[in-house]
Amino acid sequence: MTRRIAELTAPEVAERLAAGACVLLPMGSLETHGPQAPMGDFLLAEAVAGRIASAAAAHGTDALLLPPIPFGGEDFFSFVPGGVVLTPALLQAVVEEVCGNLIRTGTRRILIVNGHAGSIAPVDAACRALRRRHDLRIPALHLWRAAGALHGELGGSPDSLGHGGDPVWSVALHLRPDLCRPERARAREAVPPILGLPVADFGTLRIAGVPFAVPMEVEEVAPGGVACADSRPGSAEHGERLVARLAEAGAAMLAQLKEHVA
Repeated sequence: MTRRIAELTAPEVAERLAAGACVLLPMGSLETHGPQAPMGDFLLAEAVAGRIASAAAAHGTDALLLPPIPFGGEDFFSFVPGGVVLTPALLQAVVEEVCGNLIRTGTRRILIVNGHAGSIAPVDAACRALRRRHDLRIPALHLWRAAGALHGELGGSPDSLGHGGDPVWSVALHLRPDLCRPERARAREAVPPILGLPVADFGTLRIAGVPFAVPMEVEEVAPGGVACADSRPGSAEHGERLVARLAEAGAAMLAQLKEHVA
């Protein structure tokens, strides 16, 4: 049984929503994840959302998938060839409009599955606005923040944790190996100083033991998109463990929505 709204007829969707189905909104970005991984991490967010829906169905909770929002909130990727970013205000408005359409037609059980760090603030702002407007709590699963917190617990290498590496790289190897180029995975290259200071992290310089936020683009802090020490330790097996935990957690949240949201 398909769970993609785009592949169902309108009466089929209406019937399942009227029976209490939840709706998953996957979203991600089109950016660099290093020379070895596909640019579209929204493909991974969509696949994880599908795993969440399948896990929920196994426990009696129906869920439908919207098409993913493929463009992420603007942060460090404005000048990536082929990449597309949206300003935070525009992305927030898009999320509000999408969820607002669902709410207007009677759907209140919504879970956002977000696969881009630069979209966290716009998504959270949209969810706050929707709560004020509709008296409705919409949870958001920020995939890479959650998976990053699970990385060490599930046996991931400390060297591969970071942009251009894990958790995106291992998840991509697991979910979309056809799009991966593992022979191109590599170690991080040296980063030149900015304002005469070494780069401490994405968007951060440190002086006198204090961090300062400074505007940067990805090639200034992660040449070739690789900021982790070495992306090569990533693996499909590690990605499988991460996806399983994310699917389990997402399904549990859908069960909570089914129980507590009318």
